[in-house]
Amino acid sequence: MGIVQDSLEHSLQKAFTRPIPKSAGAQMRYLVKQLKGTRAVAELLGVSQRTVERYVKDQIRRPRADLAQRLADAVRARWQPRIREQARRQAATSTGLMIDTRARFGFTAAPGTTDDARLRHLTLALPPEHAARLFDAQQAGASEQQLRSITAEALGEVYFRDSGRRAHGLEVELTDVEQLDFEL
Repeated sequence: MGIVQDSLEHSLQKAFTRPIPKSAGAQMRYLVKQLKGTRAVAELLGVSQRTVERYVKDQIRRPRADLAQRLADAVRARWQPRIREQARRQAATSTGLMIDTRARFGFTAAPGTTDDARLRHLTLALPPEHAARLFDAQQAGASEQQLRSITAEALGEVYFRDSGRRAHGLEVELTDVEQLDFEL
């Protein structure tokens, strides 16, 4: 995943009301219940069906580091879907998103102005319509570059164009993202 995709996902995880299961056995049992069988979990994690069954029965307690990470990521991706959807809907309809980024912004501007990219640290609120565009694109399977483009348009609209009141010909490009965090 890319930085925008990861940041959006992390913002949704902050809305969780309960922590994900801690033990490997509990995580495995959750995935088996969600995917309706050990074979599907085995294919998802890249292990044998028998290995999944042994984790479910707590015959194996500590997975290898790479499997532990894949297991936690798979559980986190499916954890509390209703809470996740509720947070998306709220951000897209009423609250919007807070964005905190340190990135290089390049501009395509009118003649006589500088269009050199500059490193900026911005923290600002994106209105609900921009949050809706980001979440819709994420759910539709947009690439990292498309999500960056949508984020750059949102930042251009809110920060650089002052919500459409100035610099109408300004095109914003988001490059060299060092840090990007979204808050619901």
